[in-house]
Amino acid sequence: VGHCHPDIVKAAHEQNQLLNTNSRYLHDNLVDYAERLSKTLPEKLCIFYFLNSGSEANDLALRLARQYTKHEDVIVLDHAYHGHLTSLIDISPYKFRNLEGQKEWVHVAPVPDTYRGLYREDHEDSVTAYANEVKNIIEHAHKRGRKIAAFFVESLPSVGGQIIPPAGYFQKVAEHVHKAGGIFIADEIQVGFGRVGKHFWAFQLQGEDFIPDIVTMGKPIGNGHPLACVATTEEIAEAFAATGVEYFNTFGGNPVSCAIGLAVLDVIEKEHLQAHATEVGNFLMKILKEQQIKHPIIGDVRGCGLFIGVDLIK
Repeated sequence: VGHCHPDIVKAAHEQNQLLNTNSRYLHDNLVDYAERLSKTLPEKLCIFYFLNSGSEANDLALRLARQYTKHEDVIVLDHAYHGHLTSLIDISPYKFRNLEGQKEWVHVAPVPDTYRGLYREDHEDSVTAYANEVKNIIEHAHKRGRKIAAFFVESLPSVGGQIIPPAGYFQKVAEHVHKAGGIFIADEIQVGFGRVGKHFWAFQLQGEDFIPDIVTMGKPIGNGHPLACVATTEEIAEAFAATGVEYFNTFGGNPVSCAIGLAVLDVIEKEHLQAHATEVGNFLMKILKEQQIKHPIIGDVRGCGLFIGVDLIK
């Protein structure tokens, strides 16, 4: 919402003067913030875990998925990046290809890129074709005695090239993944909080009938303050709690972080930042497309709101 936004600075300062403590001490800010966040999400996603970074959020999502499904394997998209913890390097082809390579429990699906990918705009049904790639991975994994815990995906692949997956892709993939006993995790760390303009969450671009099982948040959630969140269903949270090992994060959800999180939501609403993302994004797309006509090196201009990619070609 802008560097040193006065509303954010004020919220942090006021709460800092009153109390900042670890989250073993109950504080209304945490509950108030969870309630506010819940209003932006489908009703099913009603349990919130607060953490300090997007990487922490994705690591917890992985743990939740494995505990709930009792499976280990994860399907990710090629070129994906989900964080800097060891567990997340393992599910980030962007990183592990330059490090220790692919683990046997990780499966890589092609990016649903209709410009540069396997199935392009001229394909009769790219949505089904890309979803079938995931289905084939699941079938191949089952033949090897592996079981799928989760399909872990950025709602809009960013490091992979600012890709806009075709509408309906997530629904078809979720169908295959659920059938295999896995769950669908939407990583909204780079693309959430109104960045795409027309929706608050990028996964909503897929259609109203699509709801992930887990949504992870980071980066813009605290406007530069270390804050992150995992939102999930009661069933998944209950399976996680059933281990008897409580989830505890010393500063995740502390009063100051939650005051900042609330202030960020206030500013997004008060300053109509979603509409702003749409307007500025449309303007930027328009002038980039004008450049595309002039310059043959610009192969593709794609995006939504303030998530835009320009693909340069030979």
